Amino acid sequence: MTLKERMFLLIEKEGLNPNQFYIKSGLGNGYLDKVGEVLRRPTIEKIQRTFPHWNLNWILKEEGDMYVEVQPQVECREIKPLAGGEIMNIPLVNQYAYAGYICGYGDREYIEDLPTIPFIVDHEGRGNYIAFEVKGDSMNDGTEESYLEGDRLLCREIDPSLWKTYKLHIRKWDFIIVHEEGILIKRIIDHDVENGFITIHSLNEFYPDKVLDLREVRQIFNVVELQRPRRR
Repeated sequence: MTLKERMFLLIEKEGLNPNQFYIKSGLGNGYLDKVGEVLRRPTIEKIQRTFPHWNLNWILKEEGDMYVEVQPQVECREIKPLAGGEIMNIPLVNQYAYAGYICGYGDREYIEDLPTIPFIVDHEGRGNYIAFEVKGDSMNDGTEESYLEGDRLLCREIDPSLWKTYKLHIRKWDFIIVHEEGILIKRIIDHDVENGFITIHSLNEFYPDKVLDLREVRQIFNVVELQRPRRR
């Protein structure tokens, strides 16, 4: 099957006609009539937001099953309007919860039992948000770009289908990487999409760069906001 045929098959199984699909996904009317064998990243993001159970690898390469199991999304538990922004109360993974999070990140009950912390943002957040407390000094080089131990980082999850298929925006964001061996706060300086590897970098020069196999990575988050406790 061509990519277009696979897309129309999914749309049909969803019980939609093409026009309903375009309206629901936000794609332009007749988009699929012009598509070849490649979908642009903005198109993929719209499809994934609207139909998270569709398997991107099946759509693009006809690999695996048509559908994937959808991980539970952690919604902001309480959003209050504020002049110039919103207060989002979201789960916090503190330093002592790192090990437990690696085992429990896909368990809704575990996430709901985590403490919450408020962040002020300039719009209502959408997506899977988690706050992580900084542990260690690997991202502290003494500059204003440093993350200090105890800092709390508001993070938004990147859908795995995107970081396994498209290059991450490594020049725009720092990242939280939930690896099978630990939770890492790093910069990513290289993303080899074809072979499935990322190279991570610490600001602290005492920590060498390291290459990670994406098959060993459970989640990747953009760091979107920092909250720093007052220190003397």
